[in-house]
Amino acid sequence: MNYLESLRLSLRSVKVNKMRSFLTALGIIIGVAAVITLVAIGQGASNSISDQIQGLGSNLLIVSPGQATQGGVKLGAGSLNTLTLDDVNAISKLNTVSAVSPDVRKTAQVVYRNENSSTSIEGTNADYPKVRSTDLQSGRFFSKFEVQGQANVAVVGTDVVANLFGDPNAQVIGKKIEVNQMPFTIIGILASQGSVGGMSSDDRIIIPVTTAMNRLFNMNKVSTIFVSAKSSDLMDQAQADITLAIRIQHNLPLKEDNDFQITSQAQILNTAQGVTSMMTALLAGIAAISLVVGGIGIMNIMLVSVTERTREIGIRKAIGATRGIILRQFLIESVVLSLAGGIIGILIGLGGSELISRLTPLTAKVSLSPVLFAFLFSMFVGIVFGVYPARKAASLNPIDALRYE
Repeated sequence: MNYLESLRLSLRSVKVNKMRSFLTALGIIIGVAAVITLVAIGQGASNSISDQIQGLGSNLLIVSPGQATQGGVKLGAGSLNTLTLDDVNAISKLNTVSAVSPDVRKTAQVVYRNENSSTSIEGTNADYPKVRSTDLQSGRFFSKFEVQGQANVAVVGTDVVANLFGDPNAQVIGKKIEVNQMPFTIIGILASQGSVGGMSSDDRIIIPVTTAMNRLFNMNKVSTIFVSAKSSDLMDQAQADITLAIRIQHNLPLKEDNDFQITSQAQILNTAQGVTSMMTALLAGIAAISLVVGGIGIMNIMLVSVTERTREIGIRKAIGATRGIILRQFLIESVVLSLAGGIIGILIGLGGSELISRLTPLTAKVSLSPVLFAFLFSMFVGIVFGVYPARKAASLNPIDALRYE
């Protein structure tokens, strides 16, 4: 008996017991679908985070406050609150820097007539669009003269427009809104940037940093300073220049540690991708466990099948079927069940990933490697967990098998 005949008999056996075959393959179906869907979600999240970080700007360096120490223990990053607008001015004079933009941020109540919303308020300067690679949907960004004059002007996100005016495409340029009861005139609308991790990038209002610090929030420190180096080749030199400039501004002695920290865009991207890759691998590993469980289910059902077909095995051996032929048939049957489950699982995984992308804020990105892995692993499971039942069937004594009732 050749392999094609063994395959034909295996397929016939699967067709005769359709429901049992489906339930046998169900564990593989769930496992494969889970692997593809979870890996797709992980890869989609990784791509979204990467796009968001790269969208912060080009050749970007981020200056943030350092860590305070309490009782010999370092507190969280940014706990020192040491950066000022003087630091921003000092950085802007460096030859390796093309633009610099401070950032202060708080949440405030925003009102337009009878509508109100709690929104993120960002204070920055006129270089923000250049440093942060930000486009406008309409209107304009505020000028350096409006920053110097502490003007009550605002550039708003599309979610703010939708929340306050009922339509994200409403004509709002020139309209007045109130932020913590202070009137602001809308002069521009930011181009939509979507959301990352369920957090909208369009629910924010940008105002001059001087207005935010001196008139709205009564602050004298900035939260973060974003710096754009003149070129990627000058990133390291720019970081060294910024470090020296701020140390001079803060009058730090030679042996004293920095009271600030500088992070490059590449460092943030590498860290984020490392975390998302680890989470994706963890999710895929958890899902792969269900494939093993599915393999155990196949082995159990195949053992039951061997018991039920003992007389059939005895008859086939009595008319000349060798041990190898019997082993091959049951092993092929196990692989067929696994592959069928794998194919169905792939289709469900692809459909589930597409559904998640359409119905939720998450973006699922399917690539070939997890699909191929899931398919090959399902075949491997069928072989591994089909060996024992196949060997048991092949080792049956034909005389004992014919006596079996």
